[in-house]
Amino acid sequence: MEDYMKNVYIHEQKRILVINPGSTTTKVAVYKNSTPIFLKTIKHSIEDLKKFNKITDQFQYRKDLICKEITYAEISLENIKVVIGRGGLLKPIESGVYEVNDEMIKDLKNSPFGEHASNLGGLIAYEFSQSLPNAKAYIADPVVVDELDDIARISGHPAFSRVSIFHALNQKAIARDHAKSLMKKYEDLNLIVVHLGGGITVAAHKKGRVIDVNNGLDGEGPFSPERSGTLPVGQLVSMCFSGKYTEKKIRRMIKGEGGLVAYLGTNSAYETEKRVIKGDKKAKKYFEAMAYQVSKAIGSMCPVLKGNVDAILITGGIAHSKLFMNLIIERVYRIAPIHVYPGEDEMRALALNALRIINNEEKCKVYK
Repeated sequence: MEDYMKNVYIHEQKRILVINPGSTTTKVAVYKNSTPIFLKTIKHSIEDLKKFNKITDQFQYRKDLICKEITYAEISLENIKVVIGRGGLLKPIESGVYEVNDEMIKDLKNSPFGEHASNLGGLIAYEFSQSLPNAKAYIADPVVVDELDDIARISGHPAFSRVSIFHALNQKAIARDHAKSLMKKYEDLNLIVVHLGGGITVAAHKKGRVIDVNNGLDGEGPFSPERSGTLPVGQLVSMCFSGKYTEKKIRRMIKGEGGLVAYLGTNSAYETEKRVIKGDKKAKKYFEAMAYQVSKAIGSMCPVLKGNVDAILITGGIAHSKLFMNLIIERVYRIAPIHVYPGEDEMRALALNALRIINNEEKCKVYK
């Protein structure tokens, strides 16, 4: 009986605090094993965020709001075993779970690889872990996960190298869930995984490694609701040297003001779909073009896997659109079976990564 109660107690201790800072929100959750017992999305107004010169300056502001919500909900953090935050722009690293260490804190604070709200995830997680008796802080599968084959890095000129920046957290989580549904391991499958969001990334997953993927941060690949995608190089070079545009303006054109924003004045695929259904021919043209480019990207990953594709997995917010899915499926269905997993659940993905560490199913990696 004593051993049984001890096991129950240990089981109860598997509580995980999850922190996911986004550009205008901070999501926080507490999981008991894989079950959420507290979920909250804290919204930040543009006016509030304008007070800060750098994203990392928002650290205390966001942390205080998290503390306020946890206190208001009367959530006890005493039994928290792991605090896991969304990973930010760091050095290129392999997929996995990383304990937050001094080297990571330095890179997240100083942002030598770029500023993004997700940089705050590891920093806030570490701060919470320091105030809890038995907790450690981690990040998992940040966007800079880099498992590219060497041949995939070659750009066409030695001055340039292709870079891996993609929706690693959600892509890996969906791939693992799919493998589990087949009673197989992720490492046993060859998959093409597509994330359809504000940015779009299409990746070749070979036996648990992403060996090729477009750089979704800089807008490489298909155009998306907010990104221009891969543009005609000659025309882009001419524009850059025309004297009409600053570097900042060009970068905004590529990321933030490209894609559907540039064509239709909206970054909402849902809004675009409604316009298509109402008979808007212009919206229909660019909605179909976006699906066409995604389909081309999926097709380009088939030879990367030498035609050995077990499945095509499509996820992200736009995957809710049956119209958009049909536009893709009719072009790529001959490649492999297609499975649609609409939306994204980064909070659950982070919690499951933490749970694998707690259960010793995965070894924690060291950021260097």
